[in-house]
Amino acid sequence: MHCQHHQHIDIPIIAENNVEIPSYASAGASGADVKAHLTQNLTIPPGSTCLVPTGLRFEIPVGYEIQVRPRSGLALKQHITVLNTPGTIDADYRGELGIILINHGKQDFVVTPGMRIAQIVVCPVFQANFISVSDLAQTTRGSGGFGHTGLN
Repeated sequence: MHCQHHQHIDIPIIAENNVEIPSYASAGASGADVKAHLTQNLTIPPGSTCLVPTGLRFEIPVGYEIQVRPRSGLALKQHITVLNTPGTIDADYRGELGIILINHGKQDFVVTPGMRIAQIVVCPVFQANFISVSDLAQTTRGSGGFGHTGLN
């Protein structure tokens, strides 16, 4: 049996007082959990959004981004998700990570101090050289748009 090893990259991080740095819940996890940095409960009514602070700031190396993604358990059980999923933290951003949560449920959702509210994934990125041309190579699909291949 061949063992797979994760690639690792060092990302400097500043965590405010009493804030835990992100951590992976298991050895094979892609996303590291981030928690709400609150001093009291925060209620998100149905259909509402809220920017939840994390108390974390990153120095992401050029050539990488951090993507912010929902936690599947909150999505399934509470109908809570990240509004702009996946959110992108660019390499040159140095401000605090804030998580935009939306409540798609029918009940108030209470975010408690230290609650795991999202996960972050470190990903490589490329910047493209967008080149203006007069024609594009032809494909079978061509300019077929949304749903052009049918329902099934």
